[in-house]
Amino acid sequence: MGNKSVKENKNPYFKSREDAGLTREAAAEKMGCISADRIYNIETKTLPHPDEVLLMAECYKNPSLCNYYCSHDCEIGRVSVPQIQEKDLPTITLEMLSTLNTLSGNRDRLIDISADGEISEDEMSDFLSIQATLNKMSLAIGSLKLWVDNAVATGRIDKAILKKEE
Repeated sequence: MGNKSVKENKNPYFKSREDAGLTREAAAEKMGCISADRIYNIETKTLPHPDEVLLMAECYKNPSLCNYYCSHDCEIGRVSVPQIQEKDLPTITLEMLSTLNTLSGNRDRLIDISADGEISEDEMSDFLSIQATLNKMSLAIGSLKLWVDNAVATGRIDKAILKKEE
């Protein structure tokens, strides 16, 4: 296996392949349907196709590539998919619990705001605050899902057991 590239400003696809300890040729062989030349192009000048991102994420054991693609490279995703940050399980859990506590305190206010099916001017500030809290919860859920996906990809969680529990 060759040395790591000294190129600066590597994109996440390039970094992930190197972090997996693979040359372009070894990655191409492992994936089977993406050539080393295509990998080079993805890493240096062109955007990957969604199916290529799925293959690279699996091959490199880096599920976060999928979120990166959706939040940065996909035209639809750039406006609708937030970038999920990789975090450790205790941090994710504490963020979720904190957000749940905040939501619990705002539950009655949300009921009051939405009971008539309209948001009045005097309710808008509270509604936007509650919406921001819900967005935080959504990001925490995304972080938890990414943590699980990484744990499965690296073998810390058995995929068969996870599927059985779903």
